[in-house]
Amino acid sequence: MASMSRKHKLLLGLIALVLGLYIIVLLLGRMAHNAHLHDVAEQSAVPNVAIILPHKADSKVSLTLPGTIDAWYQAPIYAQVSGYVKMWYKDYGAVVHQGDVLAEINAPALDAQYAQALADLDAQKAKYNLASVTANRWRAMGHSQAVSGQSVSVATADEQAAYAKMEAAQRNVDHFAALEKFKQIVAPFDGVVTARSINVGDYVNSGGGQLNATGGASELFTVADTHRLRLFISVPEIFSYMLTDGLTAEVHVPQYPDRIFTAKFLTASLGYDPNTRTAVSEFTLDNADHALWPGTFASVSLKANNNAAHLLKIPTGSLVFQEKGMQVATVDQKNTVHFKNIRVGKMADSSTEVQAGITADDRIINNPPADLLEGDPVHIVTPARGYNQSGWEESGDDD
Repeated sequence: MASMSRKHKLLLGLIALVLGLYIIVLLLGRMAHNAHLHDVAEQSAVPNVAIILPHKADSKVSLTLPGTIDAWYQAPIYAQVSGYVKMWYKDYGAVVHQGDVLAEINAPALDAQYAQALADLDAQKAKYNLASVTANRWRAMGHSQAVSGQSVSVATADEQAAYAKMEAAQRNVDHFAALEKFKQIVAPFDGVVTARSINVGDYVNSGGGQLNATGGASELFTVADTHRLRLFISVPEIFSYMLTDGLTAEVHVPQYPDRIFTAKFLTASLGYDPNTRTAVSEFTLDNADHALWPGTFASVSLKANNNAAHLLKIPTGSLVFQEKGMQVATVDQKNTVHFKNIRVGKMADSSTEVQAGITADDRIINNPPADLLEGDPVHIVTPARGYNQSGWEESGDDD
């Protein structure tokens, strides 16, 4: 019994020893883990940043803008007489010359008015002839003192009134004669028919074309002169200095992805749209082969000397917008953050020109954290390969 009691006590002591050692190991592990967390927390308190150096602005500036290609001349053609379409002769894409008949209109009401005007003219001519004969007789009798001078004056006035009425009737005939010519719709210049909005039997309205379902007027034809084309683009105010004589543009259109067209600067609006802060500029395009059509969307590339080549440029992502204005976050030799106020020039998606506030030697934080404050310490790192796509030189220590 004494031997079994000793063995039991020895077993309990061994268990207590193992348990104590396990507790000690747990405590030591937790202490090491807490120490590691403390080190990590201290390291995390100092943000990792990538820095860039400002570049000198390029001597050339490139700009790509959307544009619209339009015809050299383009005319929507409306009816000048009311009636029904008798026949149309030119369809979409037809090449026409000035004076070519596009369509004819039946206008019986106009024909009746013209005939009435001719009849009125004949009547007024007859009345004038009678008044003229009568006046001549009265004037002859007046010379022999057979009638009073008042009677001669009345006859002369009647003759003049009859002549005036005859002239008015002639002008009315001329008016309807001119309208009769408008029964034929003709091409105003050499070009191509780009739209035909009528069919045989359609009713067209004088001065307003065909009436659509909403009561609005639409043109009968559209004729465009496409031997040359006009290219319209809206240039941002800050780049408008590029619009000078001799400027050329490279034009790309979706239907010819491998072809480059050249456009020459013609004129600009000399005024800015207050809503978009852009100026409408016009370029010209030769189109001898008629490859380009009016209404085509174009991507227009402009290149010109940079009037701000003496300035520095930085990535747009490095800008800081605060209540003090535009700033950048710089890092001194002690890896401490300092914010600098800057004055910016031209801004683009990828880069911004800086007119004042920094030097070429300033180390600027690219994409600074939002919670970064003046005087904060930072840890400079170099991004992993492929992360930096800004094209700026970055310096720092790999971490």
